[in-house]
Amino acid sequence: MNRAVDLMHTPPSEAELSRFAEIQARLPELWRAVHEAPDAAHTSVVIPSISFDPDEIAKIAGAACYEERLLFSLIRLRHPKARVLYVSSQPIHPEIIDYYLHLLAGVPGSHARRRLGVLHLYDDTPTPLTQRILERPRVIERMRAWIGDPNRAYLTCFNSTRLEQRLALALGIPLNGADPALLPWGTKSGSRKAFRRAGVPHPPGREDVHGRSDVLDALTELCRLEPAPRKAVVKLDDSFAGEGNAVLRLPQPLPADPAALRDALDAQLDSLAWSAPDETASRYFGKLASMGGIVEAFVEGAEVSSPSVQMRITPTGDVQVVSSHDQILGGATGQVYLGCKFPADSEYRPLIQAEARKIGEVLKQLGVVSRFAIDFVVTRDPGGEWCAHAIEINLRMGGTTHPFLALQFLTGGALDAETGEFHTQQGEPRCYVATDALTAPTYRGLLAEDLLDILVAEGLEFTPATQTGTLFHMIGALSRYGKVGVTCIGTTRADAQHQFEATVATLDRATGATTGQGGRPGGLLDRGVVVME
Repeated sequence: MNRAVDLMHTPPSEAELSRFAEIQARLPELWRAVHEAPDAAHTSVVIPSISFDPDEIAKIAGAACYEERLLFSLIRLRHPKARVLYVSSQPIHPEIIDYYLHLLAGVPGSHARRRLGVLHLYDDTPTPLTQRILERPRVIERMRAWIGDPNRAYLTCFNSTRLEQRLALALGIPLNGADPALLPWGTKSGSRKAFRRAGVPHPPGREDVHGRSDVLDALTELCRLEPAPRKAVVKLDDSFAGEGNAVLRLPQPLPADPAALRDALDAQLDSLAWSAPDETASRYFGKLASMGGIVEAFVEGAEVSSPSVQMRITPTGDVQVVSSHDQILGGATGQVYLGCKFPADSEYRPLIQAEARKIGEVLKQLGVVSRFAIDFVVTRDPGGEWCAHAIEINLRMGGTTHPFLALQFLTGGALDAETGEFHTQQGEPRCYVATDALTAPTYRGLLAEDLLDILVAEGLEFTPATQTGTLFHMIGALSRYGKVGVTCIGTTRADAQHQFEATVATLDRATGATTGQGGRPGGLLDRGVVVME
């Protein structure tokens, strides 16, 4: 086991816990100051670390580039007394920084730059960025010097683990995220337990599964249901973007004899469909034994979609619905997150928001203070009614966080918590389509300068006057991986979809890509979900 995993799972000492509680006690007052008086002086220390098991990080092509998703937090600099310190694994191209700063309408770039600190580690090894910061005492000293008064600063992270807790202690500033002691509620197993507490429907199955024998026991239980599901899903407890999921088609017809059924299931396990490329049975079941996971029925129906609800429990105790999305899923099993549409379909949006609030209240009672997302699968019954099945809780930021924050910061608008619709300060509706995975072989080799040239020449830009257009992120992934993130903002979902299609067509035309080239999610966006057959 490597040192990063040791630090993530080694419990803090009593002295560390006492000091952490003392530091965290400052967060509610700081939160009120920042949100009730936006011009209040404060410093946000942004650590975009993907703090997961290193083996799971290694499954993500260009994992270090995903750190650029939190560059939207630079938009905080529109407040004249806000300061941001951004730490990254690798250098971020200066023109990428300029791209975000030019979105600050009414704020001179030079003024914003004076309040921005960017620190690079020049190290993109597949371990959590926060771990690499902790290994560099001089970096921590530089961060402390830049922060200045720790009483006016807080730590912003993609997800919070023991690593982020240790960094908060080292810097002497509160962690604006879930207490790591509560992270088990954000695992696949913990999610199912929270759903039961909240009385929210979720697929039949079993949590706290370790190893192949436990999987067989859980599958046997599913096969005894009436009616038995056709497929099941095995999920690693702490994986990222669906990469730790595997789908199994159950044997048909099911043997009546228990011993024969178990033998048939055991043989079928050799045919698991992996979400992650190059996954193997020995590696997967080894990880399941150490990490744990769940087995549950694969939810199917004549009409199925996979929405999510983003929530926040604030440091002052408010349970808030932040947004809702229809997720765009794909990959080999149809389980991998590719992008989203905002807001979720109006037909089932009130249903999933209501169920999410129940779960949010349970998490509040448990002491959670954090952003989090709840994934659902919704199905329509023959009578036309939608049924929501809660699937998992992501006790962290996610792929839906940064596009919504960008919309919120750029327009100054807000979500109507009852309807789930977003309106600008002028009362106009806004929707978007977003993805982290717009990919084509011909995009590979594009530098930041090249993309920005295309943006200017083709008019692919967010326009403050109309508060619509396209925002790019993960620009640093283009040259090596041929991949970039986009958020296409329109006045309606159809308008946002049109904006997305126009953006893809423009990039394809500029790079000579062939229509329908593999790897991009464009073909998935008309339904918002892929159902494996």
